[in-house]
Amino acid sequence: MSASVDPSRLSINQETIKQWSLPELAEGCIKEGITAVGLWRAPVQEYGVERTARLLRESGLTVTSLCRGGFFTDIDQGARARALDDNRAAVDEAAALGTDTLVLVSGGLPPGSKDLAGARERVADALAVLGPYAEERGVRLAIEPLHPMFAADRCVVSTLGQALDLAERFPARQVGVVVDTYHLWWDDQVPAQIARAGRTGRIHAFQLADWITPLPAGVLLGRGQLGDGSVDFKAFRALVDGAGYTGPIEVEIFNEALWERDGGEVLRETAERFRTHA
Repeated sequence: MSASVDPSRLSINQETIKQWSLPELAEGCIKEGITAVGLWRAPVQEYGVERTARLLRESGLTVTSLCRGGFFTDIDQGARARALDDNRAAVDEAAALGTDTLVLVSGGLPPGSKDLAGARERVADALAVLGPYAEERGVRLAIEPLHPMFAADRCVVSTLGQALDLAERFPARQVGVVVDTYHLWWDDQVPAQIARAGRTGRIHAFQLADWITPLPAGVLLGRGQLGDGSVDFKAFRALVDGAGYTGPIEVEIFNEALWERDGGEVLRETAERFRTHA
């Protein structure tokens, strides 16, 4: 049995309580004694990057990650150039918010293409450009492998092994990986790959969400509250801790049923589930 998790490691990802504004998120976290949050670019841009940074700084909250960059797989040169520009902007936003981790979703297959290997090589090409840019600004790029059901339209990187194969072409201070239980819980190679990531210091983020069945309509919003599904969070945490990761643990849940509830109730429930199940 793994030891109890330190509650101070909990980070609430903004999407878990999407119904809240940034000021509401800050106020709620302060009230519950939560000291860290993970952010998403669209609501941050809407509120204002500098304004967000000031709000969280004054609230005493740490930003553990910014999501998301990526979408590097387009074949068209103009589209790829625009993606690089957008990712440079994402790096700049992460630096302004004071987080050292930008989460990357690699992108799916271009329309009409079936070339997974070629798409992954275009991801590597983008990382070669963005890695040094991010390092200069104190930001690390974190490749997030997504469940294989998203390979066609969202992310051609489906396993932690594939993510590490890309990341290991570059220094760990530039490129690492995200360990997300929702996307990886099914893979029997995960223990070995988490250990592999730990040996070179490439675990840049650790995120929790449960796998629930039957899957809701619109699988993207099918993540479950901790303890409601199939994921053994304590076993995952033991693996990640054993690999040397001691950083924050984000709870990132996309679920419309949670978004329809009172935000304070969801926050309290999430903190309690974290203590119980992680």
